[in-house]
Amino acid sequence: MPYIVIAFEKFNYKTGIFSPFVGLANFEYFFKSSWAWTVTRNTLVINILFLLVGTVCAVLLAIVLNEVKAKRFLKVSQSMMLFPYFISWVIVSYMLQGILGTDTGLLNNLIVASGGTRINFYSTPSYWYPILLILNIWKNTGYNTIVYLAAITGIDEGLYEAAYIDGATRFKRIIYITIPLLAPTICIMTLMSVGRIFYGDFGMLYAIIRDNSSLMPIAEVIDTYVYRTFKNTGDPSLSMAIGLYQSIVGFILVFTANWIVRKKFPEGALF
Repeated sequence: MPYIVIAFEKFNYKTGIFSPFVGLANFEYFFKSSWAWTVTRNTLVINILFLLVGTVCAVLLAIVLNEVKAKRFLKVSQSMMLFPYFISWVIVSYMLQGILGTDTGLLNNLIVASGGTRINFYSTPSYWYPILLILNIWKNTGYNTIVYLAAITGIDEGLYEAAYIDGATRFKRIIYITIPLLAPTICIMTLMSVGRIFYGDFGMLYAIIRDNSSLMPIAEVIDTYVYRTFKNTGDPSLSMAIGLYQSIVGFILVFTANWIVRKKFPEGALF
């Protein structure tokens, strides 16, 4: 934690944290750059998409798995859904290249076989929000489902039996029992994710986008920008300043979101 002070210094490797103090100059450098708004917007848009759609997919998948009664099928399907989580993003990037590549990609070959023209996906930014969202869901939904499935299995079976006796259909039991009792877990998981909403998935975005300047306007997030800044300037003070900006905003967002939840839905608050 003491090294946070270098965000306010012109860092010198010989003097370390006792480098010359420059105040907010490093923050000024970032906020006056042409990339400040772009990387902030991209980070928020990508993470909000991942959070909203990812949570819905994970909850729906957990509910579906809970309704499956064939244990053998359940074990196989859970293992298959967990498998993508353990695949490196570098491997995923090569798999994606094999699908979306302009000359040899599977999708482009199918388009040509259907009478269409090849699409250069890696030079067309408009395709990439949906592509990144699909990749995130494919890779992380199976893992995120575990928490929600554990919460569902902890629900008292007597509630379902009583509802069944009263004539509630399976759909109504999900709507009026499963989802309401799952809501506190959803709120807590969402609040934990809100704290990192200013942090992009560096491993994912750098492995897939790399140094593709055509896609940076929509896929360059704060984390990759910090890395490139340090790589190009060699100045850790600038990187620390941007990282501190991320942390402060994340801190404020967590407390604000938790305050709202505590007012509206106390059972789902973190503290």
